Amino acid sequence: MCVSAISLIFAANISEMEIKKFKKYMKKTVFMTALLLVVAVFTSCAQQVENMVSGTSSQNGKTVYLIDLSTNSKLDSAVVKNGKFTMTAHAEKDALLGVTVDGSNWFTMFFQDGTPVTIDTDKRTLKGSALNEQLTEYDLQQDSYITEINNLYQELSAMSEAEQEAKMPEYQQKYLAVIEKMKALYRTIFQEHKQSVLPAAFVASALEFFQGDELKEMINPEYPYTQHPFAKKYVEVYRKRTALEDMVGKQFIDLEEPDTNGKMHKLSEYVGQGKWVFVDFWASWCGPCCREIPNVVKNYNKYHSKGFEVVGLSFDEDKNDWLQAINDLQMPWPHLSDLEGWQSVAAKVYGITSIPASLLIDPTGKIVACNLRGDKLGEKLQEIFGE
Repeated sequence: MCVSAISLIFAANISEMEIKKFKKYMKKTVFMTALLLVVAVFTSCAQQVENMVSGTSSQNGKTVYLIDLSTNSKLDSAVVKNGKFTMTAHAEKDALLGVTVDGSNWFTMFFQDGTPVTIDTDKRTLKGSALNEQLTEYDLQQDSYITEINNLYQELSAMSEAEQEAKMPEYQQKYLAVIEKMKALYRTIFQEHKQSVLPAAFVASALEFFQGDELKEMINPEYPYTQHPFAKKYVEVYRKRTALEDMVGKQFIDLEEPDTNGKMHKLSEYVGQGKWVFVDFWASWCGPCCREIPNVVKNYNKYHSKGFEVVGLSFDEDKNDWLQAINDLQMPWPHLSDLEGWQSVAAKVYGITSIPASLLIDPTGKIVACNLRGDKLGEKLQEIFGE
């Protein structure tokens, strides 16, 4: 699952680029592949634990794999015979493991806590310790929301262009309603299990939905799950993102990058010139960025005449993708990018290590807020400009 990519269908209109990106990211296969890119290992002195992993499957003759999800290494495998399989899990205590049938796009996850587990790969259920049964329940709930969003996409993509345009507001609301349910689920996971490793399994999918104090609390290093090898890399990325908040109250830093026509512009041409400026760090390939852009467009249209400006600083590398996204997402403000991705001038000057990220800068050039997303952007602008 890559939840962030689903936002692409809720832009002002649906483009071929968006559809291709959505299809690329929608399957949970891609979600798990993205998660498996984490390369982290336990310390050599960590406790080794062994237990049996057995289960049932209707896929007779297929191979079942047991994977360490932190290192993407195969621990064991077995062929399904007479609807059953048995493997041995030998791994570090609390390692996050996954069981999958060859050709399936689903991993049944569990923590290596020494308790034998029994898995039904058809129903995707697990019997084991209370911790792992709870993990499975949460994972299936998460997947049900992904399915809801996938269904919305399927319905919308089957419509004509005119129908899509007419139905877009309705589907945006349906989509946002599902997102709120997902956020509620993640809040439950992180608040009720903060003293266990359980939230580690959801860090990669959950953190992108939160910001500010709520995000800081979720990545609090005092909580055990933040030190788990599977979660550690993601936690560090979001910890760096919150560091942008340290710039609030300081003057913006000037930089220079080309516009869409290749002409060089300084950020100071737009910032500190008597307008409130929202500096948006984004990229066409960034699902969460694209999900947020319709909200920025709405606020731009509402407050631009009152002195509100937006400047987009893209982390793209492909100019055609950059220009296509600007057109498809109907972003009428100035855009700058040196097309150097994470090595861009913007990334280096502002220390950006993850996107979306943003700064709200007052008419004198002082940074007054950062990472305003969703309702928080509109609320801040209403505070500044009124209705």
